[in-house]
Amino acid sequence: MSFSKWIGAALGWSFGGPIGAIIGLALGGLVDKLADKEDLEPVFRQGQEGRTYRTRASAPQTRSGDFEVSLLILASIVIKADGKQDQRELDFVRQQFLHMYGKERANRAFQLFKNINKQNIPVRQVCLQIRQMMDHPARLQLLHFLFGIAKADGYVTNAEVTQIYTISGYLGIRLADYESIKAMFYNSSDNAYKILEIDSSASPADIKAAYRKMAKKYHPDRVIHLGKEHQAGAEEKFRQVQKAYEQLQKERNF
Repeated sequence: MSFSKWIGAALGWSFGGPIGAIIGLALGGLVDKLADKEDLEPVFRQGQEGRTYRTRASAPQTRSGDFEVSLLILASIVIKADGKQDQRELDFVRQQFLHMYGKERANRAFQLFKNINKQNIPVRQVCLQIRQMMDHPARLQLLHFLFGIAKADGYVTNAEVTQIYTISGYLGIRLADYESIKAMFYNSSDNAYKILEIDSSASPADIKAAYRKMAKKYHPDRVIHLGKEHQAGAEEKFRQVQKAYEQLQKERNF
């Protein structure tokens, strides 16, 4: 499949608004390098024009490609948050895409990512478009991936945490959900409570209720519409919830 056909098939609502403008510029940097230059030019112009996108109430369901592009743009923001680009973080993005999409699609996505990475991204505008068009479980999945990128070099800097926190707020993610996902990437005595969104005074009954609630929230089926390629990340969140519950069961002896 040509690059232009892949782009056309992959993107839905994300080829409008500020995200469409970013993708248009990124495609423009690829036009001269690709064999299907003539096919890409109308796609590039379409991205530059930034089609009007609809409100979420009337929006189509988020496609795998829309999620993919949103992830690439937000990944670029986080990677540059501390003023430098660590090769381990770039390798993490590439490996995640290889794992999710296979070599051919991952290579195309990473070509696009490198050109996105050269741009100054309007963080708020991009996040508001994602918030308007993407359902809550998919936005939680984006947040989980961003913490994975930040942790790829073994240490999450304050600048990266601040940037992810800002993105989370713009995406309309509750503070408790942000703290829950963040806790999955840290080792501390109260992480299990944070993952389950409860405090250390919670009773066994409260812990059980919290587990059922979080297991439902993070169940992989909640993002099944994004395609099988995104199930692995959702399954990891689900495992973290189970692990937190089992830890508290053991510590509290119930």
